[in-house]
Amino acid sequence: MIDYERAVLNAIETESCDTEVKACFFHMSQCIWRHVQELGLQTTYGNDPEFSLRIRMLPALAFIPEADVIKCYNALLATSYYTDNDDLLAPLLDYFENTWVGKLDRRGKRKPPKTGFSLSEALDILYNDIDADEIFIEPPEPSVQTDEDSGDENEGEVDNLSARQLRSKAEIKLANNKRYGGIGDDDIGLENILSSKSGTSSEQYQHVSSKSTDEWMKKIKTGKKSFTWIKGGDFEELQKNFPQPDFSNYKNLSIVDIFETFLDYDIINYLVDETRRYALFLNCPDPHITHDEIRCFISILYLSGYNKLPSKKSFWDSMDDMKNESVCNAMRRDRFLQICRFIHCADNTQIDAKDKAWKIRPLMNMIKNKCLENFVPQKHLAYDESMVKYFGKHGCKQFIRGKPIRFGYKMWCINTNDGYLINFELYQGKDPRENEKYNSIFGKAVSPLIVMLEDLPNSKKNLPYSLYMDNLFTGINVFNYLKYLGYSAIGTIRQNRIPKNCPLTDKNKFSKKERGSFETAIEKKGILLVRWMDNAVVTMASTDVGTEKVSSVKRYSQKHKKHINVSRPKLIAQYNQYMGGTDQMDQNIATYRIGVRGKKWWWPIFIWLLEIPMNNSWTLYKKDNSKQITQLDFRRELVQTYLQRYGVARIGAGRPSRSLSSSDSRVSDDIRYDRMDHLVTYTHEKKRKRCAKDGCKSDGRTMCVKCNVGLCIDCFVNFHKK
Repeated sequence: MIDYERAVLNAIETESCDTEVKACFFHMSQCIWRHVQELGLQTTYGNDPEFSLRIRMLPALAFIPEADVIKCYNALLATSYYTDNDDLLAPLLDYFENTWVGKLDRRGKRKPPKTGFSLSEALDILYNDIDADEIFIEPPEPSVQTDEDSGDENEGEVDNLSARQLRSKAEIKLANNKRYGGIGDDDIGLENILSSKSGTSSEQYQHVSSKSTDEWMKKIKTGKKSFTWIKGGDFEELQKNFPQPDFSNYKNLSIVDIFETFLDYDIINYLVDETRRYALFLNCPDPHITHDEIRCFISILYLSGYNKLPSKKSFWDSMDDMKNESVCNAMRRDRFLQICRFIHCADNTQIDAKDKAWKIRPLMNMIKNKCLENFVPQKHLAYDESMVKYFGKHGCKQFIRGKPIRFGYKMWCINTNDGYLINFELYQGKDPRENEKYNSIFGKAVSPLIVMLEDLPNSKKNLPYSLYMDNLFTGINVFNYLKYLGYSAIGTIRQNRIPKNCPLTDKNKFSKKERGSFETAIEKKGILLVRWMDNAVVTMASTDVGTEKVSSVKRYSQKHKKHINVSRPKLIAQYNQYMGGTDQMDQNIATYRIGVRGKKWWWPIFIWLLEIPMNNSWTLYKKDNSKQITQLDFRRELVQTYLQRYGVARIGAGRPSRSLSSSDSRVSDDIRYDRMDHLVTYTHEKKRKRCAKDGCKSDGRTMCVKCNVGLCIDCFVNFHKK
């Protein structure tokens, strides 16, 4: 009798096959109860006797003979209570089916429950001296996210992960590129982890024979697919006609005009409505925020990216060393802080419990549509992941070792070579937009690519694009399907995704060859594999170009202590040229990333979404050769225009703040008491000005030239004496 620790179950099954394992009913009930709590149903459970009875029926299935469990569960689902309350019970039933009885497949039969191990168990495995390269975390089941502050974002380590994340599914990628846990598309099971550590080989490749469209499924036989490979084969580059990119629609647009093709009136109006609605939701008075104020607010956020100060309040500091006149003249400090408090992107009364990103989803969809609408088709597209830095607590937060940004949200992105973002999707494990059929064929890392390609407008979808991706995404299945859709692809490929019958030389043997050596193998359907020796062995797959037109590239040789020319196949050169679109976008955003920080979990995504219109509009603006401009100048021009056009000038000077180092914050003590050049003069246009001397309430027309504060004649001398 044990609980449900996957590591213990696997150990018993591996070491003692004849042992009968019985699990604890109490622990099963606790697992179901924890999910009731995470879904926010504990109040309903305590107040509704019918609801609590129906929930207790789920663990009660354990007392039914094993052969009748599925039949009884289906009968339970067919009762009127479950059918009438499907929306309420759906998230809990999804968990129960995934974990205990299995989900229905397309034939109406239940698949075995999901296996794998949690992140906590994965960390235990790593502590046992397993040489792991990366850990991929599957976000936990969705729960209603609040607007409460999630804590400081100063730092983040593995110990910062919440209990819900430690209980979530995880996948381990070892140094030998083998993967365990069930998230990736080349999972081979936890039970083989010990043999993998000792070097025992296992079946690493299996061609998935199902298809994401019914037409393609008819062309593939059920079961493993055999490949016919020709060693040393190659194919000539197919000359596909691709229309010349036409940027004429953006040629005569100003900086503001081209920016507002992405962040237009509809988006601003939506932010105004939701911000005011959220203030009323909190039982606060209507802040009466206007469109001009939202645009001014956004421009201040952009300004904080290239004019960094210790805090967001510093722009309104009374001292000249930090005070920003443009910001002070456009918006008052308290108004800016008020908008920061109430800014919102979704209606809190319309919660989608299946979507972990429901707080930011509407704005995300609007920005996506603008990116797709303004996309000018270009032949070469890159598909890669982008990280949005975040150290707080949220189910979508990921940890990727070795990345510049290790903690944060992961975005799947399709970019052009110059960094223009075409489409993107937030990775959140179980995604409401995901296609289960694509997941089963390609895995969760690649299925977003297929979905995002389907999002392209019809006028732009049916063009012969060339897609570039790294070894996280490349697979024989993916390239076959992209070729079926009319797209070509090039990407690096992992060793465990290469079919066993491929005649390429073993990687270890090939590493002993000279730099610049390469060999090829081609499959009769038109997929080319190339193995090239550079500093290390590089294996690539291609359905676009081959190895013809071999060029040379300079590399430093440790053996000869000088730079030498190394032969390089054409597809390697083309991959290096066009793969970096997402990295280029990341670099553009990171250069002047918005510096105003918040503590709500969705704030980093909100900031990232605001950076996308800036990045894409600057990219399009540069397409006109007569308008070469740096990103800094582009941002400054936009910010200055917005602050002047939409800002509201101050009515008065406001209440002066207090300084710890000076007796009067309006003038430093070092200047006030230096006894040099303090002269009396009239105020500007002889307007009355309050006397700066403590205790004096007079309004005079005289002031000190050096201190630049109002002083009446009677107080002038005493003001400058300690």
